[in-house]
Amino acid sequence: MANRVAIIDYGMGNIHSVAKALEFASGDGARIRVTHDAGEIRRAERVVLPGVGAIRDCMSEIARLGLDEAIHEAAQSKPFLGICVGMQALFEHSEENGGTPCLGILPGSVHAFAADGFDPAGGERLKIPHMGWNEVHQESDHPMWRGIEQDTRFYFVHSYYVTPAEEGLIAATTRYGHTFASAVAKENIFAVQFHPEKSQRAGLELYANFLRWNG
Repeated sequence: MANRVAIIDYGMGNIHSVAKALEFASGDGARIRVTHDAGEIRRAERVVLPGVGAIRDCMSEIARLGLDEAIHEAAQSKPFLGICVGMQALFEHSEENGGTPCLGILPGSVHAFAADGFDPAGGERLKIPHMGWNEVHQESDHPMWRGIEQDTRFYFVHSYYVTPAEEGLIAATTRYGHTFASAVAKENIFAVQFHPEKSQRAGLELYANFLRWNG
């Protein structure tokens, strides 16, 4: 079990809910720190980049706090978990806010759900943001899925989705109007579009897997 987990705090969203869920999943086996200190992020054995809200604000705060380099280093060297906007930030570019450059750690881009999209199953107009429970179909046999059944439902809140440039990055898909990547993985990086801290037992299992995962 990990000793030190840094949750990157750049003022974007439900950071403390993530911390509480990780603490519960660890059973007091990990020291969870919410921090915007680059040195503490570098010293941690595991790093979490959460986030909600607009990607431009996310990237502006990361830059203002001088966290770009520490995030790049962590994503190259230790188990790293991106959540929601934290997942989107790992890619190269987002359509949001008229176009926003992101961290460029993973190849690919972020796109908006079509405002006039329809659910092909029911013919009803899709509600944006995509909010609520939806199935996550595992596309790879990854240690982060340990103990989580295929097509388990997780909780989503988002208006944008990632399009990885490499199909091999896709660790899970979800259907909302069309099929999109709801989890990605590369070496020591794992990132999800849904919110594990809002996803009850399955979300806690995912966090527990992250605390066990050696990357």
